[in-house]
Amino acid sequence: MKHLSMNEIRDEYLNFFKNQGHLAEKSFSLIPKDDKSLLLIGAGMAPLKKFFTGELSAPSKRMTTCQKCIRTGDIDNVGKTDRHGTFFEMLGNFSFGDYFKKEAIHWAWTLLTEKFEIEPEKLWITVFKDDDEAFDLWVKEGQDPKRLVRLGKEDNFWELETGPSGPCTEIFYDRGEGYGTLKDFNDGVENERLIEVWNLVFTQFDRKSKDEYEPLSHPNIDTGMGLERMACVMQGVHSIFDIKEIRSIIEEIEKLSNKKYKENEKDDISIRIIADHVRSMTFMVSDGIIPSNESRGYVLRKIIRRAIRHGKLLGIDRPFLADLVEKVIDGWSYHYTELAQNRETIIKIISAEEAKFEETINQGMNILNSYIDELKKEGKKSLSGEKAFILYDTYGFPFDITKEILEENNISVDEDEFNKNMQEQKLRAKENAHVEDSGWNSDLNLDIYENYKNEFIGYEHNVNEDAKVNAIVVDKNLVDSIKEGDKAIVILDKTPFYGQSGGQVGDVGTLKNDSATLRAIDTKKTKTGLVLHEVEVESGELKTGDKLDAEIDYKLRQDTRKNHTATHLLHKALKMVLGTHVNQAGSLVSPTRLRFDFTHFQAMTADEIKQVENIVNESIFDAIDVNTSVVSLEESKKMGATGLFEDKYGDLVRVVKVGDFSMELCGGTHVKNTSEVGLFKIVQETGIAAGVRRIEALTGRNTYKYLNDNEAELDKLSETFKTNKEDLINKAEQTISDLKDREKEIKDLKNKIQNAELKNLDSEVKNINGVNYIISVIEADNMNELRQAGDKLKDKVKSGIVMVAADIGGKTSFIITLTKDVVSKVVTANILMKNIAPLLDAKGGGRDDMAQAGGGNSDKLKDFEIKAEEKLKEILG
Repeated sequence: MKHLSMNEIRDEYLNFFKNQGHLAEKSFSLIPKDDKSLLLIGAGMAPLKKFFTGELSAPSKRMTTCQKCIRTGDIDNVGKTDRHGTFFEMLGNFSFGDYFKKEAIHWAWTLLTEKFEIEPEKLWITVFKDDDEAFDLWVKEGQDPKRLVRLGKEDNFWELETGPSGPCTEIFYDRGEGYGTLKDFNDGVENERLIEVWNLVFTQFDRKSKDEYEPLSHPNIDTGMGLERMACVMQGVHSIFDIKEIRSIIEEIEKLSNKKYKENEKDDISIRIIADHVRSMTFMVSDGIIPSNESRGYVLRKIIRRAIRHGKLLGIDRPFLADLVEKVIDGWSYHYTELAQNRETIIKIISAEEAKFEETINQGMNILNSYIDELKKEGKKSLSGEKAFILYDTYGFPFDITKEILEENNISVDEDEFNKNMQEQKLRAKENAHVEDSGWNSDLNLDIYENYKNEFIGYEHNVNEDAKVNAIVVDKNLVDSIKEGDKAIVILDKTPFYGQSGGQVGDVGTLKNDSATLRAIDTKKTKTGLVLHEVEVESGELKTGDKLDAEIDYKLRQDTRKNHTATHLLHKALKMVLGTHVNQAGSLVSPTRLRFDFTHFQAMTADEIKQVENIVNESIFDAIDVNTSVVSLEESKKMGATGLFEDKYGDLVRVVKVGDFSMELCGGTHVKNTSEVGLFKIVQETGIAAGVRRIEALTGRNTYKYLNDNEAELDKLSETFKTNKEDLINKAEQTISDLKDREKEIKDLKNKIQNAELKNLDSEVKNINGVNYIISVIEADNMNELRQAGDKLKDKVKSGIVMVAADIGGKTSFIITLTKDVVSKVVTANILMKNIAPLLDAKGGGRDDMAQAGGGNSDKLKDFEIKAEEKLKEILG
């Protein structure tokens, strides 16, 4: 048998099938395309499903791929065994109604025995018990019938409830006596001496019901060979973590942690988790997934955070993922060239998530460890769901990591109570949410609209001088007429008014004829595309069937057009500056401003904002023509148009093309030339959710007004600082410097005052059963000052307990700090905090020697010293 690297196995496989007339396609993205049933691609055939079902025509009847895959169903077992992983590569050859069993079996045998030079006597093969054809074909190739095993439906038949199905044949490799006995096939599989390396599925039936199968007129072939599994075989190693390429990652982990793999089982678990997870995160980010709290982003975040946590367990006390990501990129970009192309973006995104989680994990683990110590001292084996929720809600510590750490300490958690707290939080959020609802939500879904349709002519026309009133709706009922003062929804046969959709607001304008004048105050669109005009009758009477002039407010429409075209320029500029991972996550286009939400992992720098702004303005100054066309969805993809929210598109789509700069699918209204946008100005960049940023910007006359307003502000500042605009910055810097000097003087004075106050507390040291303590309410402006006061008093006490509280901004803040001898012999700060914080209606936690709390009403401070002393005596008595 040849000794091959992963790259060599991959090349041999793909080249072999290319020589058999297969189209070798690059791996599809881990993000499923047009398939809502999958979160991530987890099998080699998953991206090809529509070719198998016939929904789409395959580019070739014979295809071969090496598909990157992510599966997280067994994530809790990753590391605990050396078999499980979240990332793997699946080699496959596929036939869509072309060749069948004879060719598939012949090529499999030829590749394994001739190209890979595997000894035939090392191969065991299973077939479906009733599949005589497959059995005979294997014997004809040279397989010994003694190592050809017939198995039942549960092992060798692939099917869903209905649809394509068929028998399969699986190929196993005998790894030798070192792995155990081989009394029979089942014995070899049980002790893992026999390892499955390839599965050939013969899709030959259409399953109609439980027991009804009809032959397919064009049977298909779907095969899957695990690249890592085959590398184990061809490199003669025990597990995927011993493969040369993955060993290179483990060796880097060993350097970072000063730990050796296979010397300590607990360390080995962490090393395997990190080695697996770093491959998953690298490929996921490269394919455009960024960490977030939902969907694929949540899977990625979970993988990154698990790796960080296990880095901590190995003693790695600095950011380390970037070093390992570099190893993955260097090792796998031979085949996946996009990794090298996206190197900078991948490292930035993963490093940003690592930095974000650093503070959370340190604080959360300290608190959780204190909970664990407390439970062990009390002899308890379960953490309350409320405490787990506080960790999650207050400190941002992931619940799955809480569970994992508790399991390592043989402690459970009350998940029902945790989920109850989560549900209550969601209800509170829902009650507090401010929902704007003009009544349109229900109006848009009325059954009465099903009988109507109209034509939108607003791309070419701003007015329809012969619009017919098809229907009038008042209070959700059809009426024949409306008169002065009435509000209603009007349906026209043809309208230039754009109904709100795709982030663009609806048009306003006028509807009028000789009998009536109406003001259109908003325009919406139903799910069927019917345009509805919300109107107020200013004078006269309007009846169903009347003809009228429907005219939009052209000035506002034009400003909206400018902003909408600017969002397309902005989208492209963001990709150019920040990376291809940027995608639209929402937008608002109105006459006064534009708002653009996009996926990105961190706040933009001032320089990045300036670069984006410059690119957009250069595109405006270049006066690029904006063209639109209506084509099929498939044709738009061939053109390279950027598609957002693909599931909302129909068979025909509108493509908006800004020269060679930008091309997107969009149903909105746009300028004819970018020069009409005038001037583009970003006024704000903020974060609105994990992994989602928002830009607000202005164009045209609104930019001009913004600049004038800024000029007026500068004039006012110059007047306030009594200087001219040219010297304003110097004057401001000097003023800030003077303020800092004054603040330092004030701080020094406050320290002297506080020291004097604390000195007076020396006489307040009391004693319970040999334990010294001080309980006092003091003056402090912030938690830092309160902590400093606690530390100073602890130094004075030398041995004992210090409790200090203060009114900070109308809320109670509370510190408990203990000397080491008290912690080791008497009590912990956490236990004291648990009992005393409720006296202040405060919540908190911390370490054994120091805990802090806050949130209670400061009115509780007036009798706190007396009540706290009583509680302390109760605890220490």
